Parts: sequence; C-alpha cells; structure tokens
Amino acid sequence: MSETTRGEFAGLRALVTGGASGIGLAAARLLAERGAEVAVLDLAVAELPKPLHGFTADVGDDDSVRAAVAAAAETLGGLDILVNNAGIGAAGTVEDNDDAQWHRVLDINVVGVARVTRAALPHLRRSAHAAIVNTCSVAATAGLPQRALYSASKGAVLSLTLAMAADHVREGIRVNCVNPGTADTPWVGRLLDAAPDPAAERAALAARQPHGRLVSADEIAGAIAYLASPTSGSTTGTALAVDGGMAGLRLRPSGS
Repeated sequence: MSETTRGEFAGLRALVTGGASGIGLAAARLLAERGAEVAVLDLAVAELPKPLHGFTADVGDDDSVRAAVAAAAETLGGLDILVNNAGIGAAGTVEDNDDAQWHRVLDINVVGVARVTRAALPHLRRSAHAAIVNTCSVAATAGLPQRALYSASKGAVLSLTLAMAADHVREGIRVNCVNPGTADTPWVGRLLDAAPDPAAERAALAARQPHGRLVSADEIAGAIAYLASPTSGSTTGTALAVDGGMAGLRLRPSGS
C-alpha cells in the first residue's frame, strides 16, 4: 500500500453503523488504517478493537440514534463520512414473513438509513469532503429466491441512495452505495448453519457468483473506502457492485 493510499483519510472523521462485526467492522478498520478517526454505532460495542470509538445505538430508535450521533460527532470533532451499514436479514417468499417482520426489516434497513443520515447531516454540511456510503445488495437488482422481504428493503435503499444524492449534491455531500453479492459474513454463516446441508448450501451460494466464491468483507470494505475517499470527489449517485460479476455477467455453463 502506498503512503498516499495509507493516509488518504488523514484528518477526516467517519461514522460507521453496524460496525462491530462483518462488513461494518472491516470498513471501520480500513478507514482507520488509512488515517480516519472512526466511530462505530452498534448494539454492542464493548469489544471493539483500538483505535475505534464505540457508541451504543439502535438504528430502529430515533432518540438512540440522535444521542449516539451527537456523542460521536463531539468525540471526533465533527463528521466527514457516514457509512450506513447496519441492517438485518430475512429469508422466505412473500408468504413466509408476517406483517410484523416486514415492518421490522423495512424499519431497520430503510428507515434506519434515514434516521442516521438526518442526524448526521448538520455535521456533514460543515465538512469540505462529505460523503455518505450506504450498504445495499445485489438483491436490489437481481431476483434472488427466498429473499422477497430482504430484496424489497435493499431495493428501497438503492432508490433512497439516488434520491439522497440528488438532494444533497449541491450541498457538497456525495451519496453512493455498495452492492455486495453473497458475502462471507456472520449473518450468512448463521444461514448456512441452519441449512440441512451447510456444506452443500455454501457451495451453491459460491457457485451462483461467476468468480466462484463468496465475497469477503474486506473486499466490500475496499469499495466503501473508494466511494468515501476525497479522491472520488466526482462520484455520486452510483451503485458499485462487489459481487464477482453476479449482477452483470451471463456466462455459459462450464465446459460449453
């Protein structure tokens, strides 16, 4: 890694939701490695590695969000970057999730982005390098089986990203999202553990991505860092796929 890359976030302050594990933790660590001062918002932050700053918050509760964002901004001395990564999953067709689960997933995955963003906007407006990155999903653009509710929530995040980019571009705030494929995260691990044949299920998930494996959290973190970087100052309203070609490639069967 060059010294320029290592220090590209020097002097910048970043806030990462859902940053205590998985993609969020990988992103928080990478931003810190590249020079940012990083605060993490999550339900449990006691075991965060240094130098990350932890703040307990539930993105489903507005008072919790406002208090945590205010505390993070005070600790960091402001905010330049917001990574809206917190989210929850759901499996099944439209028949399998009841109304309460629909409301819960949409509230966390979609309204949660709005809650954190509106709390952070007053701070971001004071930044010379303001950027927001939302964690979306290939599920927003590809029809995946047994993911109706989750796909609906991520489709909304994609549309919300574009709307936010339009609303705030003239304030100097860039808004983009990253669209991971199936990632090797704790949530996917729990899904695999619950499958009748975890090894076969992992192989099937890996095979549906053209590069033949699950996406790593570090690869997604790299895309988040790219979108958040001051060197990407003309990139806004963009969805960056990190999916091994799943969304865009149509390969012939192997051997044909």
